[in-house]
Amino acid sequence: MNLIALQNWLDNASFAVLFVTMLVYWGGAAFPNLPATVGTAGMAIANLCIATLLGARWLEAGYFPLSNLYESLFFLTWGITTIHLIAENTSRSRLVGVVTAPVAMAITAFATLTLPSEMQVAEPLVPALKSNWLMMHVSVMMLSYSALMVGSLVAIAFLIVTRGQDIQLQGSSVGTGGYRSNGYRLRKAGELVSQTQAVAADNNGVVRLESNTNGKTAVLDLVTVPQSQIATAEPLSPQRLSLAEILDNISYRIIGLGFPLLTIGIIAGAVWANEAWGTYWSWDPKETWALITWLVFAAYLHSRITRGWQGRRPAILAASGFVVVWICYLGVNLLGKGLHSYGWFF
Repeated sequence: MNLIALQNWLDNASFAVLFVTMLVYWGGAAFPNLPATVGTAGMAIANLCIATLLGARWLEAGYFPLSNLYESLFFLTWGITTIHLIAENTSRSRLVGVVTAPVAMAITAFATLTLPSEMQVAEPLVPALKSNWLMMHVSVMMLSYSALMVGSLVAIAFLIVTRGQDIQLQGSSVGTGGYRSNGYRLRKAGELVSQTQAVAADNNGVVRLESNTNGKTAVLDLVTVPQSQIATAEPLSPQRLSLAEILDNISYRIIGLGFPLLTIGIIAGAVWANEAWGTYWSWDPKETWALITWLVFAAYLHSRITRGWQGRRPAILAASGFVVVWICYLGVNLLGKGLHSYGWFF
């Protein structure tokens, strides 16, 4: 089997494995007896197939395979599956795969089934890309995109698990495990919801919080809850709250990994731009959106580290970052021609 035939087999195999893996993760709730390692094994196999595919293209073309859209899509998928394996091994939660497997599968499907054959063929590098900075700058940027996408997807999963409620986690990043709900009730992760109950509010909106433990009832506090929240503030189950805390922590840690990679990638790109074009920064559409992406996730980390934000607000910021990353990675090549357009669409 020659290298071209091997590549064609590997890209189809990657798509098939990721499709089956997605079904495994999505069917986890329907088949609770299914071993959790099945999904992990599927992601690992897909990761190995994509790595072999990229290695075969490297041998065939003689340069690092990041010169066109087909190669970058598979490198992005390889990065997503790698970050997924790290996150899942850390969290021991299947829900990470529920959100990452469909995205990885969709990217490989687009690259394998949608792109025309002429865009899948390895071609000689254009003069602007014949530099050692190709591997340094582009690979680091792609890895940062992968990490930021996975972190944003986990943040979206957090919003889904919490049903968009204003759950402010108190110190989840340092493992204290407490959180405050939109009914102003403070509980610890794993505490039974039935142990604390709120008696109906009076005409002034004052709610009496009672604790019922071992048959003994005690008044905990009197709090004022806005009338608009009394009817809608439905407590989440302990399982959801515990899972939300895990997802919030994972999202924060993965974005904390992707942000330094993005910073290094932008700096390397500026150095390469000065070498190739004689200027460190030219406000090219790709450069502009890379800066916007950096500012969005810098705001996310600043809000968590300095302002102490937890829960819904930073999750919404991270979710918006998912869209910004895609615009930076792919959207600018669709919206207009720039210095970074060669080898992609135009």
